[in-house]
Amino acid sequence: MADVRVKSEIAGSVWKILKQPGEAVEEEEPVILLESMKMEIPVMAPRTGTVAEIRVVEGEMVAEGDVVVVISF
Repeated sequence: MADVRVKSEIAGSVWKILKQPGEAVEEEEPVILLESMKMEIPVMAPRTGTVAEIRVVEGEMVAEGDVVVVISF
């Protein structure tokens, strides 16, 4: 199985984790919601697969380019 590392496109706070390791995810499905400047920004799965790893926790600050999720396909 191959993995894809999903990176945050913006700096912000992890507001909500929508998927957990082991759960299936569809392409363009939101996996995490970030909060930045009082806006909710979804982090979308780039392809269909299974969430292998969540690398953040709710409330954690992330920088642009940080890997937040790993998806296996």
